[in-house]
Amino acid sequence: MDPTPRLGLLAFGDSITNGGGELQWGVALQSWALWTARALGLAFTSFAVDGARAEDVVERQLEAARDRSAHPDARYDLGALHIGANDVRALDWDPKAYATHLATVVDHLAGRCDRVVLLTIPLDLGRPRPVRARLDAANGAIEREATRVGATLVDLRGFRGRRLMMADHVHPTAFGQIAIAERALEELAAIGAEVLVHPQDLIAFEETRLGRLRGDATYAYRHAKLTASYALRRP
Repeated sequence: MDPTPRLGLLAFGDSITNGGGELQWGVALQSWALWTARALGLAFTSFAVDGARAEDVVERQLEAARDRSAHPDARYDLGALHIGANDVRALDWDPKAYATHLATVVDHLAGRCDRVVLLTIPLDLGRPRPVRARLDAANGAIEREATRVGATLVDLRGFRGRRLMMADHVHPTAFGQIAIAERALEELAAIGAEVLVHPQDLIAFEETRLGRLRGDATYAYRHAKLTASYALRRP
């Protein structure tokens, strides 16, 4: 019998994987990776940190996984990674460095997890949007890594919409996190993973006309405020 502990799902990433934020119709904003773990009946371990870039995952989160785990040599059923949203929006974007750091993280996951799931980056990201070449370079690197280690790829390039994304067009809403998890679960089920429950079946909410109007007004205000701030920052 193998004495090595098995700890379920291991996640790395930025605020999108870290989760947390405002309720949406009373539904808590939880990480897509946490929803995925719950759906698969797995324990959940995350070292994701808000604002992280691929380099931060390599230099800080992998170290944390070694130094702040009760079982640093444990194996996991599933490794989960979504990283790059902060990289492609940075002034010092370096596609070669990103690809190198990404490969290091993927190697770590592939070496410790039975399965790995990688998420691409939405093309409708942020305001102003990064130039398309950056997004294509990052997503190309993610696709290559998925092919290299046989990871499951979840394509989020077309992920967008008022219900799924916050006004900053970067962070998913509570429903957006669930939608990402459902996409990941669909891909995992296709390769044999047993989905015990769907995240959308674990929530209960009731929309009202007044609530929708309030939500739309709040979204419009925040969107206009962000747009104005971006415009003022332009040379």
